[in-house]
Amino acid sequence: MSDTGTGIDKSILPRIFDPFFTTKELGKGTGLGLSIVYGIVKQSGGYVWVYSEPGYGTTFKLYFPATTKSPGRPPLLRDSLARPAGQTLLLVEDDATIRSNMRECLVQMGYRVLEADSGAAALEVCVELKGKVDLVLTDLVMAGKGGHELAQDLTELYPEMRVLFMSGYSEDSAARRDILLRGSPFLPKPFSVADLAKAVQNALTTSLTTN
Repeated sequence: MSDTGTGIDKSILPRIFDPFFTTKELGKGTGLGLSIVYGIVKQSGGYVWVYSEPGYGTTFKLYFPATTKSPGRPPLLRDSLARPAGQTLLLVEDDATIRSNMRECLVQMGYRVLEADSGAAALEVCVELKGKVDLVLTDLVMAGKGGHELAQDLTELYPEMRVLFMSGYSEDSAARRDILLRGSPFLPKPFSVADLAKAVQNALTTSLTTN
């Protein structure tokens, strides 16, 4: 597949398949299109080749392994996951672009989504709502109060509140290890829309563990 558009600058070419990466203005692109394509191709055992130069367009080549098998019926998401019923989620992420794109995805899934750009702001939201939040989805590494500290504060105030952590950084290894040892829900970055949907659903339906 080729086009004759503006092309892609070499400095951003390595990032075009990253989930939530977009060069569009805030609110005008989710940055999920190419990551979904990449995920489908990789799950099928294939790979994607891309070549682009500014001013000369872009070419994508998708390679799949040959097979003689007949296509079967793919499993549907609704077959394995309960349908969202408007549960209230608090999304805590200090990157505005990622937060906006994740919110759009979660709203489309059927959730009511509140936002906070820091752990301190998230705590204020929870206090204002008197803990009436079904799930807090928080980044682990943020300036000021991080996700781990936020969860500790929420546990003291609202012991039954559910928290789903997410992170892709290596410098949070100690906090991540502690979270995994406690059996708390954790979503590693980067993740696909399907990964996000499954992690949120599992966090909402799995029995709470002792923090």
